Amino acid sequence: MFKIIKWLVLAIVILGLAATAVIYGVLSISLPALDGNGRSNHVSQAVKISRDQLGQAVISAENRLDAAYGLGFAHGQDRFFQMDLLRRNAAGELSELFGKAALGLDKKMRFHQLRKRSAAIVEQLPQADQALLTSYAAGVNEGLAQVGFSSFEYLLTGAEKKPWRSEDSLLVIYSMYLDLQTATFERDQALIQIADIYGPEMVSFLTQPSQYQAALDGSTLAPYNLTIPEFPKQTLQALLRIDANQERGSNNWAVTGQLTTTGAGMLSDDMHLSMAVPVIWYRAQLNYAMSGKVSQVTGVSLPGAPAIVVGTNNNIAWGFTNGYLDTADWVALTDNSKTWQEVEQIALPDGSIEEYKLTLSEYGPVREINGKPYALSWVGHQPYAVDMDLLKLEQATTVDDALLIASEVGIPVQNLMVVDSQGNAGWKNMGAIPGRIKPSELAVQENDYSTLWQHNEQQRPEVKNPVDGRLWTGNSRVVSALDDQRFGNGGYALGARSSQIRDRLYEKQHFNEANFNQLQHDNQARFLQPWHSLLLQQLNRNSSANQQYIKELDNWQGCACATSIGYTLVRRYRDEVINSVFTAMQANLQAQGGSLNYVKRDLEPAIWQLIEQQPDSWLNPQFADWDAQLTDSFSQVVSNLSKEFGSNLKGWQWGTVNELVIEHPFAQQIPQLSKLLNMPTAPGFGDSYMPAVQGRSFGASQRFIAQPGHLENAIMAIPGGQSGHPLSPFYRAGFDDYVAAKPTPLLPQTLMHEITILPANEL
Repeated sequence: MFKIIKWLVLAIVILGLAATAVIYGVLSISLPALDGNGRSNHVSQAVKISRDQLGQAVISAENRLDAAYGLGFAHGQDRFFQMDLLRRNAAGELSELFGKAALGLDKKMRFHQLRKRSAAIVEQLPQADQALLTSYAAGVNEGLAQVGFSSFEYLLTGAEKKPWRSEDSLLVIYSMYLDLQTATFERDQALIQIADIYGPEMVSFLTQPSQYQAALDGSTLAPYNLTIPEFPKQTLQALLRIDANQERGSNNWAVTGQLTTTGAGMLSDDMHLSMAVPVIWYRAQLNYAMSGKVSQVTGVSLPGAPAIVVGTNNNIAWGFTNGYLDTADWVALTDNSKTWQEVEQIALPDGSIEEYKLTLSEYGPVREINGKPYALSWVGHQPYAVDMDLLKLEQATTVDDALLIASEVGIPVQNLMVVDSQGNAGWKNMGAIPGRIKPSELAVQENDYSTLWQHNEQQRPEVKNPVDGRLWTGNSRVVSALDDQRFGNGGYALGARSSQIRDRLYEKQHFNEANFNQLQHDNQARFLQPWHSLLLQQLNRNSSANQQYIKELDNWQGCACATSIGYTLVRRYRDEVINSVFTAMQANLQAQGGSLNYVKRDLEPAIWQLIEQQPDSWLNPQFADWDAQLTDSFSQVVSNLSKEFGSNLKGWQWGTVNELVIEHPFAQQIPQLSKLLNMPTAPGFGDSYMPAVQGRSFGASQRFIAQPGHLENAIMAIPGGQSGHPLSPFYRAGFDDYVAAKPTPLLPQTLMHEITILPANEL
């Protein structure tokens, strides 16, 4: 019997090893070649695609068209499936890959008809831009063809790889619109619903300006000075969780040469986005000639697009944070409004078609809000939303050049922060801004709709070389109080991050790259200090029963540090108080298909007024008084943490609760592949409302620091590797240094691989 068991175990082991060998064998044949020679009809002269130990692609070409081909070739080799998901997501075509499970998301995206818009815009682009997109697409397709065998994602889905087209690059840019600006019109919808249910006074109360304001000119918005609105009589109901939508944003700041040893301006930029495998950005350096001059541009590209998005040409360095200007209006329609229907056809894997009927109007697509029709007028639907003018930054030599370009660029509106080697620093909103001059967070009547929507705003504020030499943005209001009336609030961040960055910049008189790197990792919990005091006050009402929690709060370290249990308690307490106070409102909104999720970031001033004044109408009816309600919120914290992480408080450390988990899209569906596909987990460091932004799968998607003209110490840290192939040596390259806050060099290091593509007709 023992021998039989022994042989069975041995057979299972052998079968397991054989299965592993088969998996690795199938994966290995889809690895791209990193060395060799090839020919193409799509290059005019030799193009070299080299890679260093991080896998950074170094493209060497004689002109910009061939450089676009080379970048496309590298993207096609390393990231095609990611690019495919980006274009399909924006176009509403994921169902063709994943079946009916993706229909809901596809219909949500078809509401915007971005495939049609992309195809139309390509036809309107200048010939030079069309040629660039054509060259890039050719590179993508030939880089993909070089791989020869389908990647595992296509083998698992059984899907067909479709060639890359010029319009697909515009869809990739539209994917950023959806990521960065959806919150703007969803927030407006929630405010319309709140006004409809509770009146406009409630909207004013909930969206009042906070104490955390960090506009560059130091201006503040008038504080809310009205009484707290009465809340309608509440009924008993279950506590609802209000999850704030992830704040697609970023930090950037800059100093002029008067504050650096070199005399050059210095820039910091870290863009906050969802994190997955592969990471969204792709390291690249483009080397090419233009107008008789050699250009070298180093930074990160977005796979699917032929540009360096954030980086430096050694004359200037630039970075972005999401602008959150008001770029959308809902237009209230009537029975007399002209509307019509179009049918979008969504393909499924079996070849069948799902039809989605879409109602349109002259203002935009139509959605019902609280049972009434509204049309969405959004800058993303305008012809000027997308273009190739971002590439002009590659040739800019001064801050003035970059600021002049800003008004023409077709991207989601961003806070452009730019410095140059001469010591200048500047800020300006770059991207598409509608020309209408009266933005509104609530519904617009048809009679008030402006035809200026069809025009991109050219007149926009800017700041260059402030007297104190410091500039900063963090997704909160940057413009003056007066300009705020013109450009509107599209879902600004609260301002706590921006304020903390500003204050840190004024703590020093000289800066280098190490100082900026330290500031990028600043996780001091300034914003939560009042909540820490409130929680201690509540727990001290029964100090003997709460002794262990009080001890952790006394030792909370005042930061989102990995070992802090007290930080976890304070952070969760704030969320539970908001859940408890606003549960009734959330329930009413959910009954109308809405949510407070997109408004939660606005609620800080309102929740503190409610806590301090304790109006009876806002008291949850299951509690006798506000103290009981606040005490119960902490009981909810303890209960939820115990369920999630066990009753041992050591398991409640912030590093565990906010553990960094960066996963491949297929890992959740196929857990057996998780170790192969995912990045290693890491203790959580940072949180919202502080410079070091980090959630479980969200945070700084790159960290960039540079002084143009002095790039030897420039930094570009990314939470993942270059390649999307799990067997590639570059799959996780750079991740460990990112987690450890080590300053990964921006510039390519020793080149290890090289592919040369020659013109097909060259002897």
